[in-house]
Amino acid sequence: MSIRLGGIFAGLLITAVLVLWSLVPGVYNFAFGPPAEKPASYAFYEHGEGPAGGFSFDGAFGKWDYAQLQRGYQIYKEVCRACHSLKFVSFRDLSELGYTDAEIDAEAATWTVPGIDPATGETTTRPGEPTDAFPLPFPNAIAAAAANNNAIPPDLSLMTKARHGGPNYVYSLLTGYGEPDPEKAKKIGFETPVGLYFNKHFPNVNIAMAPPLAIDGQVTYADGTEATIPQMATDVAAFLTWTAEPSLVERKQTGWFVLGFLLFATTLAFFSYKQIWAGMKPKKA
Repeated sequence: MSIRLGGIFAGLLITAVLVLWSLVPGVYNFAFGPPAEKPASYAFYEHGEGPAGGFSFDGAFGKWDYAQLQRGYQIYKEVCRACHSLKFVSFRDLSELGYTDAEIDAEAATWTVPGIDPATGETTTRPGEPTDAFPLPFPNAIAAAAANNNAIPPDLSLMTKARHGGPNYVYSLLTGYGEPDPEKAKKIGFETPVGLYFNKHFPNVNIAMAPPLAIDGQVTYADGTEATIPQMATDVAAFLTWTAEPSLVERKQTGWFVLGFLLFATTLAFFSYKQIWAGMKPKKA
């Protein structure tokens, strides 16, 4: 009897919660008025998608394409580093991309990092070492804003973890520059302010960052891959996925071992149960 009453009470409680939940939007709109109209720029916004065929690390069985990661690093070094930092990544981390110790030493030395003069104690610069993190492109936020139309370029170390869609967002943003439909823009009174750039995959479609990947062949890949804008965007998006989560592939592989162990443990527990209680008959009520 108590179980039946408990079930009835639980059902009434759930029904009451659902009814109240359905009334919340109406009460809110009545109290505060209808939601604000979306800005004119929303008419041009398009939800971005990833590259055709996706990324090699997508899915439960995904793997890193190390050649692609090295190409992505080249894009960062030759294009992105002028404005964006990578402060949570060290030169020695490049060993995970397939670079040898000698190559990392040589690569680090091509960068200039802050240092201290041991004789005077004054701030100076020196060639990078494998243990150094990638240097900041600007000395402080004020200098960064002054050089970028009052917009501070974000650090890219964790960018694919900080944006919905991750690598797909980065790819779509880099390939989303263009011009709005002039007839639609005139009809709704939309325009891109001076100093901003139209990007259909950016939330408000006007972005302070100039198109970083402007033309095909902007870089020359060491492995001979054709450097089209979609190719470069795919490569740097993959590289930034690695900087944000270098253990991504290992985590997926570990997950399969965990699932296998849980399946084995469940099977073992079931047979143990059958063996222990095989001779026991249930009592009749």
